[in-house]
This record gives sequence, C-alpha cells and structure tokens, in this order.
Amino acid sequence: MTAVSTAVSTAGSTAGAGSKLRTILLFPLFAALFATTSVAQNGTRHPAPLLVGYFPQWGIDNHPRFLVKDLIASGSAGMLDQLNYSQGAVTGGHCSLAYPKADLNLSFTADTSVDGNEDDPNSSFRGNFHQLQELKRRAPQIKVLISLEGSAESFAEDAKPQNRYVFVASCVDTFLRGRFAPGVLEPGIFDGIDVDWEYPKAEDAANFMALLAEFRRQMDLYKPGLRLSVAVGATPKEYPGVDMAKVASLTDQIAVMNYDYAGPWSEVTGNIAPLFTDPLDPTKPGSVDETIGSYKAAGVPETKLLMGLPFYGYGWKEVSPANHGLYQQGKAIHSDKPYSFVIEQIAGSTLYRDPTTQAPWIFDGDTFWTFDDPVSIRYKVTYALRQRLGGVMIWELSGDSPDATLLKATFDQLHSADTDEDAADSDDSDE
Repeated sequence: MTAVSTAVSTAGSTAGAGSKLRTILLFPLFAALFATTSVAQNGTRHPAPLLVGYFPQWGIDNHPRFLVKDLIASGSAGMLDQLNYSQGAVTGGHCSLAYPKADLNLSFTADTSVDGNEDDPNSSFRGNFHQLQELKRRAPQIKVLISLEGSAESFAEDAKPQNRYVFVASCVDTFLRGRFAPGVLEPGIFDGIDVDWEYPKAEDAANFMALLAEFRRQMDLYKPGLRLSVAVGATPKEYPGVDMAKVASLTDQIAVMNYDYAGPWSEVTGNIAPLFTDPLDPTKPGSVDETIGSYKAAGVPETKLLMGLPFYGYGWKEVSPANHGLYQQGKAIHSDKPYSFVIEQIAGSTLYRDPTTQAPWIFDGDTFWTFDDPVSIRYKVTYALRQRLGGVMIWELSGDSPDATLLKATFDQLHSADTDEDAADSDDSDE
C-alpha cells in the first residue's frame, strides 16, 4: 500500500512547531464504513459509554513521576468514569499488595498529594491508596477497581475447586474490605475487581468461569453493586473452551486489549492498533474491528465491551524508506514508549496516516514509530459509539502528555456525539 499524502494545517497539539504533517482525509470513506453499523431499535436507550483508564502504581518510579495528583492537575479526574488501579498481586493462593512502597508506604508531601496535605510519616495508611481515597473525595463520580494481575500458573492454581473460595475471599478481604496490612482497615477505596488472567489454557476453561462466578457471588454478598471486570485479549480463540456469553453474564465489563497488533516481536513494521484491516499488511495481524466483531459473535453483548486504546507506541530502526517505512523490515526497539515521548519525535520526522485504518505513523528515513493520536482516537471513539459499545479503556494513563491530550480527545469525542445519538434514537423510534 502506498500512502497518498496531502499536507494539512490541522496538526493541533500532535505536531510541534516546524514539524511536517501529512495525512489523508477520507471522511466519506469512513462514513461509509460506519453506515452499516447497528443502531438502537424502538427508541431503546443504552447506558452512557464509560471512559475507563488504567493507573500504574509504578508511576512513582517514572521519569517524570506520574502521581494520582496528576489526574487533578491535567483535568483527567473530571473526565474519567472509572480508574483501574494496576495492580494487585495474585500469588501463593491469595491476593496481596503488589508494590507496598507505592500502595501504602510512600509518604506524599504537600506538593505531591491530592489534597495539598503532607502525609503523617507515622501513619500506617499512606501511599497511593490514601491518594486514591482523596481523589474520590475530589471526583466522586470515579469508580476505582483493583486490577488483579499475576502469572497464568498462579491464576490456574488459585482457580482450582479446592483453592477458589479461599483465594476469592482473600481478594475481597484485602481490597474491598480494605484490610491492606496489619492495623490498616480502609474500606470503600475500591469499588470492584478487574481480573487479568493472561491466559487460561483449555484445561483451565471451566475453572476460569467458575472463578468469575465465585468473585461475583462473594462480591454480591459483601456489597451489591460492586463492579466485576475482566481484561481479554485480541480474540476469543485465546480462551479455548471458555463460553464468552457466560463470562459476560457474570461480569459488568469485558475490557478488550485492542493493541499490540504489531510490535517489537516482529521484524516488520506495522500499526500498533489499526481500527480496520488493511489487506496490504503482509503480517495479517487483525484489527480492532475484527476483535470487537469476534467477541460479539461469541455472545458478548456490545454494551459489556470496552474498546482498548493504547497511550504508547512502538518503534523500529534501520527501516527501508519504501512505502514511507510502513510494512518494511527493520530492527525493533525492544521497549514501548509513551505517547508523550513519541510526539517529541515528530519535529524531526514526517507524519503519515493510513487510508484504511486512519492510524498515524512517523518516519524520518530510518526510524519508524506507530502509535495513536487525537485524530485516530476520535475515529475509534466514533466507531465505539456507532457499535453501541459499553465504552473505551485506556492502557495506560501515564503515557499521555502532561496536559492529557489523548484523554481529552477521547472524552470530547465520547460526548460530542450525544446530540447525534439522540437524533438517531429519535429517528429509530419514529419508524
């Protein structure tokens, strides 16, 4: 595929001064692709789509650091509906804190805290958990979930019938009842649990579904209305033997990891998260549209699906200049880079846009970067709205620019379509 490029003057915050922006504006094509998507019937109103973002506990070690307070400073707190705190540990048959220094032990100063007050160094309740508590006081609309992450082997062992009840009880006790450590009891910080088991094998399928059922049962007994979410991969085929319709019936959200369709495991450049399939992509990695369609075909209601958005990118060096670097051999850069880093590379590169996927990439004649930007995100959010999805999910918030460029584009597009959606529903009810 040869990209046809037309210079435009709408770089916005994506390109710095002096950078070159080339793109393809194919709005008629994009509108045609959306024309076949479903709409609500008989005036049925769907729940408002959610904006969900993962918060990295390791942000305290980033350079610069990413803190809960940054959600206030950037305006992100007012836009988010849900924060998935990554992460809680799944080890030894129980849930525990994955990084106690960040979660509970770090003392925040007046300058770094949400409420402008210095932590008491003698208190046993400090760290990010205290900051999340203060965040919820500032932004009470935000629901906070703990994301449980661990090895596939640990999950498989904990999900066995003889271990399942005790394991789930420990997760409920630790994170929902707030028994974070001896002498610490702070209930109400977490409003639910996000389960990220990557990935159950065929022999784990029954236990995977039973584990979710046990989470649902114990969470409902403790406090009805708590949210249960599960993070899933790019295709239901990664869950052999799992009944996805049953998974959907047990959970409130199925957060789809719609990214890493291309990356440093390949010697060929590509798009990290293409919205639509490009038939000229030699690696045939799939697309967001294919993934969403596969979960719907597997019986997952669209209103349970959260479409994933990456706030990071991948790069390759020594890339051939053919096709502006796209789908070419190169030497992978073996680490992801946040969007805030990638946009700094634009000034010395040229920005291109794929006519099929609307995905951007930059290329300086040697180095290639794939990522999402405000333009591609707006297209994707429009897609999510037209598909009546439950919302969008971001991995992860620290990758954004300091002024939350990507999150603002996501939020604005989610809400700019309200009038159009109302009109569509009104038209349907008249039929």
